[in-house]
Amino acid sequence: MTVTVETAVDAGDVGEPDGVGAPAVLDPAAAERQELIERWAERHGIDAARRLAEAEDLADAVAAEITPDNTVDTYTKSWRVWTRFCAVTELPEREGSRGALVAFVTWMLREGQQNGKGYAPSSASTHLAAAVVGLRRRGVKISGDDQAAARAALEGLAVKLLQNGERRGRGQAVGADLDGLRAIARACPDTLTGDRDKALTLTGFHYASRSQDPAGLLTGDVTLHPRGLVVAVLTGKTKHSVRNAKIAYATDPEICPVRAWIAYRARLAAEADPRWKRSDAPAFVGIDRWGHVTGGMGPDSVTRAIKRISQRAGVPVHWTGHSLRIGLASVGRQKGKDGIAIADQGGWARHSRSMLGYMQREDGWDDNASAGLA
Repeated sequence: MTVTVETAVDAGDVGEPDGVGAPAVLDPAAAERQELIERWAERHGIDAARRLAEAEDLADAVAAEITPDNTVDTYTKSWRVWTRFCAVTELPEREGSRGALVAFVTWMLREGQQNGKGYAPSSASTHLAAAVVGLRRRGVKISGDDQAAARAALEGLAVKLLQNGERRGRGQAVGADLDGLRAIARACPDTLTGDRDKALTLTGFHYASRSQDPAGLLTGDVTLHPRGLVVAVLTGKTKHSVRNAKIAYATDPEICPVRAWIAYRARLAAEADPRWKRSDAPAFVGIDRWGHVTGGMGPDSVTRAIKRISQRAGVPVHWTGHSLRIGLASVGRQKGKDGIAIADQGGWARHSRSMLGYMQREDGWDDNASAGLA
């Protein structure tokens, strides 16, 4: 950092022709940072410019630390889509003009996938947003108007697809429901794995878990309370999703999440190595076919487990890792729960658009705005 600042303000280096003393060629983002440091040095002096530059480095480090891993993965994948688009169309990678962005979304919907098929509009929207982030990180200036033009093109083309009867993507995952929970509880075998499966499903439904939530829980994050459980969810991406979710004893003991948790932990303590009951051990563990604990569950293993558990129970449409989260919102609304209470329990922002989308209308008849008006 010291060399960068001093180089930026040393007049003997900046003005030299190409050769030994010439400044190195920087990429756009680094060049922009260098120019900023030079302005600071002229305005405030070298020492202040150095401290401001160090503060910028700290800001970059904080941004990297608070960005979830799955968001980083999305940025990486979407940048590959952008570079593939640029290679096909022979457009420069580091230009984000209105025309380039509109061409990008058009290409994605028509042929953007590796197999030559078009992306679903939701996937194209994700790739557009992440590609813009990637361009800006590389020093490319993209105006809000140009980005808005690309988004408008995407939305208009998505409407055209619907008008032509073409629906892409998997659609929203099916939501968990009480009948499904009962079927799952009855289908869980009387084994450590069965008790784990029941506790994973029943507790996850009651705090609207994502796959990464139970995977990130430690034993100490789940505490017993006279009225039930308190689950400290620390894996959320927002200030709303990091929460202490309270889960009460259920009236129906067959699908009571608190009783299921207690039974699972008691069996784990009795049948597994004592280290798995420590407060810093994973709350939900992987178990092999012989009943041996293999370690903590990851998000992917939770997703696979939910699918397998619902399949074993004969649930008509197999659940995914997101079914429990959708289920709390939709069943909670059916039972007349307040929207704010649902949001707080599930870690949504109050009046969240995604939460409102999860409050599914099961068949469009019982929950119909026009029913009974006349």
